[in-house]
Amino acid sequence: MSTMGHDRGMTDGTYGTQRKAAARNRVAIIEAAHELFAQNPLVPLSEVAKRAGVGAGTLYRHFPTREDLILGAYQHDIERLTATADDVLARHSSAKAAFVEWFETLSAYIRIKHGLGDALHSAAAQELISASWAPVTAAVKKLVDACVAEGAIAPGHDPADVIMLMSFLWRVANNDEGAAQGRRLIAAVFDGLQSPPKPA
Repeated sequence: MSTMGHDRGMTDGTYGTQRKAAARNRVAIIEAAHELFAQNPLVPLSEVAKRAGVGAGTLYRHFPTREDLILGAYQHDIERLTATADDVLARHSSAKAAFVEWFETLSAYIRIKHGLGDALHSAAAQELISASWAPVTAAVKKLVDACVAEGAIAPGHDPADVIMLMSFLWRVANNDEGAAQGRRLIAAVFDGLQSPPKPA
């Protein structure tokens, strides 16, 4: 191998290593942001960097503004959740239990989003939220189909309608009383979904 080829090989290898390190740092930052935003939407970004084990410069290279980080964390959460529908169904003997767990996780993410205030009302945020609708609806369809097969839900219900019905979950209080109210409302939703949808 020529010296030039050897140097280029080393450069390519170094670049690949740097890219992997950058990808790991990005994930670490997003995971740290997810945890800390859940505790306090106004947490300083220096605390996020510290929890992620990176310097402030690394955080700002990946996420130049606070809004960028909030959107990155939200997108990561939704992408991860929509990919778990099959796993949640496999973990539960009851499709209904899987359905409830999945929606409770979604509601926790959305409660965090609401706590982040104006940062998720920008044009960029609305574009991201709109883009997440199709994969979320596809995941819900899997859960609905499994519940239909189990007999917990009557056939014919539109997954988008089900999402709207379940949206009460991210409006109940984030405490024991809210959790109890959520369980009562979930039971009411399933009572309704056991009947076929009425024609428009």
